[in-house]
Amino acid sequence: MMSITWDDFEKIEMRVGTIMEVTDFPKAKKPAYQITVDFGELGIKKTSAQITALYDKESLIGRQVVAVVNFPPKQIANFFSECLIMGVYTDKKDVVLLQPERKVENGWKIG
Repeated sequence: MMSITWDDFEKIEMRVGTIMEVTDFPKAKKPAYQITVDFGELGIKKTSAQITALYDKESLIGRQVVAVVNFPPKQIANFFSECLIMGVYTDKKDVVLLQPERKVENGWKIG
């Protein structure tokens, strides 16, 4: 594992947002959803996430998540991802989402 400095860490903008919309992403190489997230004062961002093994679309609506919001947009098939929802890989390589322990305001910074 490579070490980073505190200055490196401070460059990463991790924020809390609420999932507003989830749709299937049939053009993705691996099963994924297209997700719209409300980050409060930072606005609405879209992303794709390979979380179909552990989450159905309906259970994601209204869920708060932690995401990196300062990556440049990344094109995935015909879709542009604007943030990266954070998660933990299981031993089966599925993803468990990171989320606040209690509800907080959208856009609040992780630090």
